[in-house]
Amino acid sequence: MTTDRRQFIQQAALAGMAMGIPAISSAASAAAVKPADQSMNVLVLGGTGFIGPPMVEYLLARGHKVTIFNRGQSNTDLFPGVEKLVGDRNDDLSALEGRSWDVVFDNHASRPSWVQKTSDLLKDSVGRYVYVSSISVYDDPGYSLPENAAEAEPMRLDEDAALAVMPESWDGSEEITGETYGPFKWMCEDAAEAAFPGKATVVRPGLIVGPGDPTDRFTYWPVRIARGGDVLAPGSGNDAVQVIDVRDLTQFIVRLAENDVSGVFNATGPQSRLTMAGMLHGIRAATSSDVEFTWVPAEFLAEHEVNPWAQMPAWLPGSPILNVRLDRAIAQGLVYRPLADTVQDTLEWHASRPAEAQENLRAGLSPEREAEVLAAWRASA
Repeated sequence: MTTDRRQFIQQAALAGMAMGIPAISSAASAAAVKPADQSMNVLVLGGTGFIGPPMVEYLLARGHKVTIFNRGQSNTDLFPGVEKLVGDRNDDLSALEGRSWDVVFDNHASRPSWVQKTSDLLKDSVGRYVYVSSISVYDDPGYSLPENAAEAEPMRLDEDAALAVMPESWDGSEEITGETYGPFKWMCEDAAEAAFPGKATVVRPGLIVGPGDPTDRFTYWPVRIARGGDVLAPGSGNDAVQVIDVRDLTQFIVRLAENDVSGVFNATGPQSRLTMAGMLHGIRAATSSDVEFTWVPAEFLAEHEVNPWAQMPAWLPGSPILNVRLDRAIAQGLVYRPLADTVQDTLEWHASRPAEAQENLRAGLSPEREAEVLAAWRASA
């Protein structure tokens, strides 16, 4: 994978961390969730971003006692009955001193010092440290995946693949860039595992999607397809795509903690290989829109400055990072809801957003730009 491809993923992740989101209701009500066999006393670091709310909702539905720790600056109205501790992972962890929990869920740390300070403070008062990392930890394996699924299968990245290397220009600071994000994430993993030997759980998600996604990296496609008409679709349609619904991810993370499971797990989906065409047609089936897909080659899109991932979300042609192995997580109980459920819930959530957010998606092409590129493609034929 080239640096440009890696930066598409990592810069999008950085953008997502910088945005707040509204409360999201879980598709399954608390009454529909079976209580856990044993209640845990848990600490959630964050809790009000993208993956935090569905995680906290699921924890509460399973009967666990939850404490949230964050800076208290966004979505403070969430979970009024939950204990909230205010602090700053840069320089103020005092609210955590003298407390103990069964499990800590670290959902958003991207700076190694954050995990170092937190895990050092809690290592004698917490039973398990669960760190949410990223598939961006992996290094460029030096090849591009062929479009043929059978040929691609043996080359999929597993949890033991080589990790990203810090650039030679790194000055030792914790400035997060497209080149440092991946190395910082595995450095965070190492900090958690050093403080909690044998009691650390590391989950490496891929592209997280569904209701509440502040980046619109998946939302663009359901919204665009629901609008109908001629949709610009990237490449040949055979490129591998991997996504995971935020609720499937957070429920898997919680169950790992409940089962006291250690180790490292890739966590994306679906269970079988998904192509770009498969995803877009699946979205179309869920929306019942009158749509025609026009598949435009990657070379033509590049010539017209339509970039993978940013203007064509979820698409990174030939990238192994969107074709990682999932066997280990599936063996530990990772399951996936139907794509149609994710699409319908995403559209319902999107319809509840402020008008400005609905009209100005943070990813994808504007209607005017899409029409311009489609016209250029037809003129070139």
